[in-house]
Amino acid sequence: MGHLSYLAVLLGCLVATAPLELLLRTRVYARPRRLALAIAPVLVVFVGWDMYAIARGHWDFDPRRTTGIVLPGGLPLDEVLFFVVVPVCAVLALEAVRAVTRWPAGDEGDGRGPGQAGHPRGRHPRGRR
Repeated sequence: MGHLSYLAVLLGCLVATAPLELLLRTRVYARPRRLALAIAPVLVVFVGWDMYAIARGHWDFDPRRTTGIVLPGGLPLDEVLFFVVVPVCAVLALEAVRAVTRWPAGDEGDGRGPGQAGHPRGRHPRGRR
């Protein structure tokens, strides 16, 4: 069972944040492209960093705590999943806060940017509302 420890923690993170999607209707999973765009930079940077650190001998992973599936570069699959799951949970938490506080981030997709009619931060460029 120890070889599933890492995956169990990741599953726990997903289970703990799943109610945010359902109860607060955050729609994080309903917008996969947006979610992928949020996660991709994290994945690229940290996978690269991990691969560099493994190659240099700076760190390694306990094979007794991971699945044993190792990707090219010596990176365990569990670690790559970490770089997906944790950002997903963070986005869910952010969207939950936005849902509760009604905090606009300017990306709501209604086509109204700053300075346009109906936008909470400004007026239409010609002064009309």
